[in-house]
Amino acid sequence: MPSTPHLAIHKLTMAYGESVIQKNLNFTVKHGEIFIIMGGSGCGKSTLLRHLIGLMQPTGGEIFVNGVDLWNSSLQERNTIISRAGVLFQGGALWSSMTLAENIELLLTEYTNLNQKQIQDVISYKLSLVGLSRYKDYYPSEISGGMRKRAGLARAMALDPEILFFDEPSAGLDPVSSRLLDDLILELRDSLGATIVIVSHELPSIFAVGDNSIFLDPTEKTIIATGAPKHLLESSVDLRVIKFLTRTT
Repeated sequence: MPSTPHLAIHKLTMAYGESVIQKNLNFTVKHGEIFIIMGGSGCGKSTLLRHLIGLMQPTGGEIFVNGVDLWNSSLQERNTIISRAGVLFQGGALWSSMTLAENIELLLTEYTNLNQKQIQDVISYKLSLVGLSRYKDYYPSEISGGMRKRAGLARAMALDPEILFFDEPSAGLDPVSSRLLDDLILELRDSLGATIVIVSHELPSIFAVGDNSIFLDPTEKTIIATGAPKHLLESSVDLRVIKFLTRTT
């Protein structure tokens, strides 16, 4: 396991114009870790995710990926770093006019030099990893919400990313589908060795998969707790953290 953190965030400040969302964020994500970004609605969880995947430039501070400063590197180097990440957006973000296979094929055609046979082999393999081998010719509207999430995950893995980012992966899923997705996330981490960063407010998923976490507070606009979610549940004395981790809805 590399000693350099996969992600290292130093004194990060995020803002929209004059409105500061979060400030002075400091945390690291280890290789092979499932890391949870949690907090109440409006605290900036998804905004932080957009910063980590290179869609938004910080107002201040630094984001290091494998020791390389994401925003103080050349455009070519930054694009290379970003290409090593896969993203599962909250709604799956599949192209509705394309089959599951075509959604994955689009990435492989655009960003690799694989021939058509190799592309089809990769598509079959990625869909098999998420249990959707028999559905490659289905359109997103023809499958369930849980299956769309898994198809989105297959697409996120298309380019063999080193790190996967998930934005509320369990949102909108029934408890059974959510648990199956949690099991799949654990299986992929263990089998592929990928680092996984998850934005989530779903407690069952947070406790089921999280190795480490940060808790963002919208009032103080910074991190008020860090550690394994189960450890925070047992040991935190901050009422805001306790309230979040023990809520029933």
